[in-house]
Amino acid sequence: MTNSADILLIRELGLEEYTSVLQKMQTFNQTREPHTTDELWIVEHPPVFTLGLNGKTEHVLDAGDIPVIPVDRGGQVTYHGPGQLVIYPLLNIQRRNIGVRQLVSILEQTVIELLASYHIEAQNRADAPGVYVDDAKIAALGLRIKKGCSYHGLSLNINMDLHAFSRINPCGYAGMAVTQCSDLGIHDSLNIMSQKLVSLFAKALGCETRIV
Repeated sequence: MTNSADILLIRELGLEEYTSVLQKMQTFNQTREPHTTDELWIVEHPPVFTLGLNGKTEHVLDAGDIPVIPVDRGGQVTYHGPGQLVIYPLLNIQRRNIGVRQLVSILEQTVIELLASYHIEAQNRADAPGVYVDDAKIAALGLRIKKGCSYHGLSLNINMDLHAFSRINPCGYAGMAVTQCSDLGIHDSLNIMSQKLVSLFAKALGCETRIV
């Protein structure tokens, strides 16, 4: 019999407003029980800037018509928009016996391995969580841990309008360059990239996936 800790339920949300998904994540975290099966949510968001718990409003240079939403994750300001793959790992990391730093490393390494499969060399950085290609950020990270469980997660730029990043200091770094898969010669769809990323992430955790 498969233990709930060995399963990762995959929930594909499609395009959904950020605030709606945030509320669902918070509710899931607050109401989950010790043996609740972990989930991984896959979503795209309409244009939105999110500002982490330590975020400084001066890093939002010109929001314009894009909403700015204060959120309960770590980190500074980032942008979400259509064409960006967002994954939210809702994990009981205490049950899995992994720490938050290890979870960050797993997420970063998953993206690095995904890009390596397309012959793109990527790196993480000790001073700024995320994944970079030639010093340009391609994936951003921000997590919250409550009751030994994680929510929020990772965004990977696939094929999107990057202009909105010029309206902020991405993750609090003025002038940080941003890139995306399509600009690196990767032309697989967001859905295909999502499937590959989920497979690598589940492998890193040592669990099987089930779509719900």
